[in-house]
Amino acid sequence: MDPVTRVTGRAVPLDRSDVDTDQIIPARWMKRVERTGYADGLFEKWRRDQDFVLNDPAYAGASILVSGPNFGCGSSREHAPWALRDYGFRAVVAPSFADIFRGNLPNSGLVPVQAAPDVVSALLAAVTADPATEITVDVAGRLVRCAAIGEAPFVLDESAHHRLVHGLDEIDLTLARSDAIAAHERTRPPWMPTGRP
Repeated sequence: MDPVTRVTGRAVPLDRSDVDTDQIIPARWMKRVERTGYADGLFEKWRRDQDFVLNDPAYAGASILVSGPNFGCGSSREHAPWALRDYGFRAVVAPSFADIFRGNLPNSGLVPVQAAPDVVSALLAAVTADPATEITVDVAGRLVRCAAIGEAPFVLDESAHHRLVHGLDEIDLTLARSDAIAAHERTRPPWMPTGRP
């Protein structure tokens, strides 16, 4: 993964609470194991409505999604972050996220921007009023910037911050400890399973 220290771009306002992973990517898309090819399934049911915000050409090419609280609730499917990433989003701004979903976002190189409710409301209003509004997510500094709000902090746990700014996923973190893992394996009693045939 490439390091993510800053995301700057236009945003899509999705002013809905409790957006669950089945709404983000329906279960019928779960047959795939690749991380790509999910863009068409993103919010598939909602996109059948011509008035749905992703169908508005004014928001085409936006790289940030701004939504309501408890974004990503429901099942823990990692296909949901894959669909958001495949569509072109690089950050999701919300007042709160479902725990597992928040943890899955950085594994796909997406920034979970958990900002104060009034900040998110101001961002939603700004990008709804003017689709050309630009937002900057400063991952390194844990700040979100926009003309409508100035600058505001956001919550990002240390592990996610480290993985994003260094371009690491969970596998990279495990591989970085391969010497310690190998040393531990050499101390295991011979009667314990080794995981090798």
